[in-house]
Amino acid sequence: MTVQGSEKSSRRGRRSPTMGGMPLNDMPWWRWRSQVRSALHMLSAPAFQRDVWLAGVDGYGDVTDAVYRLVEDTWLDHWSAEKYVGTVFRDSQEAALVDTAVLRVLRIMHQVGPDAAVNAYLDHPDWPEAVRAARDAHVRLAASDGEDPEAEPRSLELLQIMTRAV
Repeated sequence: MTVQGSEKSSRRGRRSPTMGGMPLNDMPWWRWRSQVRSALHMLSAPAFQRDVWLAGVDGYGDVTDAVYRLVEDTWLDHWSAEKYVGTVFRDSQEAALVDTAVLRVLRIMHQVGPDAAVNAYLDHPDWPEAVRAARDAHVRLAASDGEDPEAEPRSLELLQIMTRAV
């Protein structure tokens, strides 16, 4: 006898609903993962930073918003992403890549100040290294979630709508 679960079942073997292709119930704290991924995506895209942040386009926040989204719920500014393996991150490699990105971005933020203009971050001599670290983490997490790492970053409004779903 086979027992079928409901569509919202979190049992293994059932596909959960998706958020932009990412399985919602795949990671217990998928909303936190979504926030971290959004921040890493924006921090990893120089063209986005130039065309959106420097240009002052509404709807995406700024570099400081991205940094806060990266660390606010997870406290990754206080402890390692390794703490969240199995809840926010799938494995130690994801966690290590996120830790590297967080440390590089926070070091710059502490040097230029959280209220600095976008160009203070982008002109910092260590910014390309931070972008590279964020890119490495973003690509790994996007691939793990079955999403295209080359897609454009989502607006904060769309992120909010998607994380309210379910």
